[in-house]
Amino acid sequence: MGLLAGVARAQTPEPAAAPAPAPAEWLLPELQTSAVLRQHHVGFQLTDVATGQTLATWQADKYFVPASTHKLLTLYAALRILPDSVPALRYVVHGDSLIFRGTGDPTLLHGDVPSRRAYELLKRWPGKLYYAETPAAESKFGPGWSWDDYPYYFQPERSTFPIYGNVVRFKYRQPGQRAVTVQPRWFAKSVKPAAAGATSPDHVARALEANRYTWYPSPRSWTDESPFRTSRELLLTLLRDTLKRKVRPAPWRLRPNETPRTYYSLGVDSLLRRTIRVSDNLLAEQTMLLCSSQLGHDSLSVARVIAYARKQWLLDLPDSLAWVDGSGLSRQNLTTPRNQVAVLLKLHQLVPEARLFDLLAAGGRQGTLRRVYRDPTGLWLWGKTGTLTNAHNLCGFLRTRSGQLLAFSFMNNNHLAETSEIRNEMERVLTLVRERL
Repeated sequence: MGLLAGVARAQTPEPAAAPAPAPAEWLLPELQTSAVLRQHHVGFQLTDVATGQTLATWQADKYFVPASTHKLLTLYAALRILPDSVPALRYVVHGDSLIFRGTGDPTLLHGDVPSRRAYELLKRWPGKLYYAETPAAESKFGPGWSWDDYPYYFQPERSTFPIYGNVVRFKYRQPGQRAVTVQPRWFAKSVKPAAAGATSPDHVARALEANRYTWYPSPRSWTDESPFRTSRELLLTLLRDTLKRKVRPAPWRLRPNETPRTYYSLGVDSLLRRTIRVSDNLLAEQTMLLCSSQLGHDSLSVARVIAYARKQWLLDLPDSLAWVDGSGLSRQNLTTPRNQVAVLLKLHQLVPEARLFDLLAAGGRQGTLRRVYRDPTGLWLWGKTGTLTNAHNLCGFLRTRSGQLLAFSFMNNNHLAETSEIRNEMERVLTLVRERL
């Protein structure tokens, strides 16, 4: 018995050593006791970029609606799939005729990232022009988009051949007058002023099912945009109007052994920079359609690009994720803070740091972070914001006073506080990280 008891004692495992506290364990009370953060769903992950070590984590395995921070996945897919320049058109030449179709490129006559290369090709082509429509595999709105956001600048319709960013731009520069300028001018006949005495919280209203617009005078000048309903007929009309020449519809039929050519527009970083820095939803959706075109899909599909990217590069994320669109407009998107940090680390490994940071918004300088995280001595935070009603998130990189580069994800869902209040508290916490690590 004594021998057996001794054997039993020898086989009893030693108690496991307690895990060492994370280097930024002091940060958790700042999150847990915050009067601003205490009533809503908060998740946080902080990781050393050089070592991959987790420095602080709070509810980082819980799921959140990421809003526009989901554009980091779009950025990753685009950097993996797209060439250095944006494919603007696919085309074939039959005799003196140019037959062209769309790739999803959103830059043709876009108000903020215009590329004139495709426009000049079509304008100067000496023969006939024929437009062959590229099929779309999905609807013009993404899954779970809010239907009543249809008249707002941030939710234009997706299409395989955008023009003017699929929006009408209005400028009001004569307060007290009954005048507004419209671009493209073709829509001017569909625009009218509101009835005398009518008021609205919006500058412009659009009919639900038609491209009819009403604008409201204001004591101050303003510029606003409202999406138009897309169609092949309207696209042909706008092309004819701006090119001042005939553009005929045609089927896309290749001759035996015929390979279509690609015409390229601006550098891809110009498109991605605008997409990420100012969180442009149309550009993000069209970037995914560009990826679909680049992958050789006959009908362009965001969903197929998502499935491809997940299978090729994202199977090793810490958690599964729900990813349904390119912009983050949908509340059907779900991910975790530690997933977001994993994507940031993948981006940092994929492209040089200087290029990556140039694509992101920068604290105190430009994009959606231009008014926050300011420091006259230099940049210290780069990231991607994501905001929907009752949700505000920030994922990115920060450099501490000691020079350490950290990746972080700070996610807030289901809050009733003003977004500005949440944003200020996030800035306070991240500034502490900068100062103490």
